[in-house]
Amino acid sequence: MKRRHFAGWMGSLPLTALPVAWAQPKSIQIIVPFGPGGSGDISARMFADFITRKTGQAVVVENRAGANGILGVEMVRKAPADGSVLLLATTSTHLANPSLFKKLPYDPDKDFRLVGSFGTGSTYMLVRPDAPWSTLQEFVAAAKAAPGSINYGHFNASSQVTCALFANTAGINLTPIPYKQVNQAMSELIGGQIQVIFTDTVQGDSFVASKVLRALAVHSTTRLKKYPNVPMITESYPNFTIQGGFLGIAVPASTPLEIQQRLNDLMNEAVTTDPIKSRMEGFAFVPIKQTLAELLAGERQERQKWRTYVPMAGIEVQ
Repeated sequence: MKRRHFAGWMGSLPLTALPVAWAQPKSIQIIVPFGPGGSGDISARMFADFITRKTGQAVVVENRAGANGILGVEMVRKAPADGSVLLLATTSTHLANPSLFKKLPYDPDKDFRLVGSFGTGSTYMLVRPDAPWSTLQEFVAAAKAAPGSINYGHFNASSQVTCALFANTAGINLTPIPYKQVNQAMSELIGGQIQVIFTDTVQGDSFVASKVLRALAVHSTTRLKKYPNVPMITESYPNFTIQGGFLGIAVPASTPLEIQQRLNDLMNEAVTTDPIKSRMEGFAFVPIKQTLAELLAGERQERQKWRTYVPMAGIEVQ
């Protein structure tokens, strides 16, 4: 939202009608329910900087990792519904967790409302540069020759289900190794303790660009402009149709509609103007403007798809 729009917003209501955090120069929190260095952390910090530049409000990004994002989500669920505490919503927290846990302490549909989206991204299948497989076909052949001998790391629901679903689609048996944070999983992959990771292109891009890790394949709708020689998984497995990683901003569901709308305005401008737009596109995300109604409908549709992904991947509900 342009500055004149923000001025209009502030002038359209008395200060008592606005949340304290938006009416006074106090800090706003964005809770990232995963560790630092991941795609959610990167996106949240970009949006925090945008809010500060546009409104003058100080914004603090806080990482609250644990329990597949549940700890951070619960912190925001219990926070005041006044726009002062925002949640970095992800595929794990809002789409996958309801299908992965029998007793989830929150309901993403009843407890939260999305106010913006950074878009849907692509997914890297990462291996070490010296991995013995130069193609996806060679990787699958090796996995079939020695079932269970290849370990994959996962650090959230998206990375776990995506890899498990690929293994199911390819007819191979991979051994899952859980990690609390993406950086731990990446370090173990670099060190050779695990052999493959599926991660979205935001958090994987720096590893590929620096050639610390190699993208064996990518899951996207088209080959990436940045790496046109990296094949898409669907070129070999057209039935592998799981959506790429989702990142957005959510607030408690009881947050007044006018505040949700103003945050939606901010997010829509943030993701469709530089520097965020070009940066997200560089990560192979596709940011678009979405209304609150469109966000809600899209979230519910994708969550229903995840109810089929989890059993297809053969993952036992916890």
